[in-house]
Amino acid sequence: MTQQKRPNILFIMSDDHAARAISAYGAGLNATPNLDRIAEGGMRLDRCYVTNSICTPSRAAIMTGTHNHVNGVTTLDTHIDNRLPNVAKHLRHGGYQTAIYGKWHLGEGKGHEPTGFDDWAVVPGQGEYFDPTFIFPDGHRRLEGYATDLITEMSLGFLENRDPEKPFFLMCHHKAPHRNFSPHPRHRHLYSDPLPLPETFHDDYARRAYAAAVARMRVRQDMTYDDLGLVQPEGGIEVGAPMYPGASMRKVPEVVEGRPVTLVDALTGENFTFTDPVALAEFKYQRYMQRYLRTIQAIDESVGRLLDWLDDSGEADNTIVIYTSDQGFFLGEHGWFDKRFMYEESLQMPFLVRYPAGVAAGSQSRKIATNVDFAPTFLDFAGLPIPNYMQGVSLRPLFEQQTDEAWQDVAYHRYWMNRDYIHNAIAHYGVRDRRYKLIYWYDKAMGWIGSEEGEEIGAWELFDCDKDPFELTNVAADPAYAEVFRAMLSKLDAKMAEIGDMPEHDSRSVLSGLPDVA
Repeated sequence: MTQQKRPNILFIMSDDHAARAISAYGAGLNATPNLDRIAEGGMRLDRCYVTNSICTPSRAAIMTGTHNHVNGVTTLDTHIDNRLPNVAKHLRHGGYQTAIYGKWHLGEGKGHEPTGFDDWAVVPGQGEYFDPTFIFPDGHRRLEGYATDLITEMSLGFLENRDPEKPFFLMCHHKAPHRNFSPHPRHRHLYSDPLPLPETFHDDYARRAYAAAVARMRVRQDMTYDDLGLVQPEGGIEVGAPMYPGASMRKVPEVVEGRPVTLVDALTGENFTFTDPVALAEFKYQRYMQRYLRTIQAIDESVGRLLDWLDDSGEADNTIVIYTSDQGFFLGEHGWFDKRFMYEESLQMPFLVRYPAGVAAGSQSRKIATNVDFAPTFLDFAGLPIPNYMQGVSLRPLFEQQTDEAWQDVAYHRYWMNRDYIHNAIAHYGVRDRRYKLIYWYDKAMGWIGSEEGEEIGAWELFDCDKDPFELTNVAADPAYAEVFRAMLSKLDAKMAEIGDMPEHDSRSVLSGLPDVA
């Protein structure tokens, strides 16, 4: 294959975009016609999973093709060492013209800025939605406009002015729809009709490990005035608990008996008064979802502009277009917003790919893929060697529907940020295969919920995802699932050994506590 014939790669990634908020996935929450164009012209992956459900580690895994214990980016506060190899460096060395615009979130300043790119402009930290600052190779500049539109303009500018003799690798990284959800004014009228509540919105967390009950990600308790587009009143604890100790942003309070809650819309000044805690919780859910879905609409328009450019320029047939997000997101399931957990809504990344030369239009796959597989995939299609430090596999056989039973059957996930001060999410790791999910929560204060005497012998969860798709019942201590537990523990141990991650559990001790199988 000559250099001119190698495919272009357009990688579009948003932040915190749940698969259910893409209409091609069929949930019926919103309409994303341009994202659907990718699915209709290519493939939708239904089992693409993140290896660490938080922004910074996920992006490091995508850039390097390695798990976080290898690339060293395990939390939001650990940044990439840009002396390390990454996929952009390999592609650039191999003859591609490369660029990244938008959210980087892998550190700022010397030693952490993007490397491997011919051009780049990234937002500091999470960035801002309106009139955001960007970091360019020559310094910081504030631009007027809406972040999603500005990132799109930069991406189109690169495409227009690139070297046409070279294939391109463009990473268009939107900051949206990360909280605080801020839609463009042109979309404020959308999704005004109430949405149905998720079946698990009023989950009581009764049949699972302690981690679910202690997490501070509940729509009814933990969303701020700013999250919901409401005016934050002056005052102290009486108007709401701080988002975290010392924060100026406060959470919208719940109704307390004898003390109604009155809220004010930040745009219209409309007042809403509640005396019923359930009604208030459901109001918060509707406000959250409206703002979230409206923020996504600008992303869909951005994708449409990029796809139109490919069509108009004649590059569409020779361009691999991928749309994904850096992880999943809870849209009220289990009463939650945010991510972090290995539960399905947080674990699943949306993934759409279109490449007329190699992906059948309108196809779908339920084979397992993860974000450490992205970098090897790019290199495979570019006709470049996949270096032996990368731990993922090329998804090309999956795209071309050439996989067999030997295809990878587990996804590994590890979340390192034990009891972060905002969300109080517990550190954990585990594996998900085609039917079951095994999770180990290794906060030392936790016990194995469901053990006969309640003794602290390890905080395990096992879910039968076919029978229990909402993951409501932990069957780790169910004798009927003892053999499944053994098999999944074996898969976990094998995967950790394969990638070189160090376990916090002792499998021999765990197995000795399981009932014998007749």
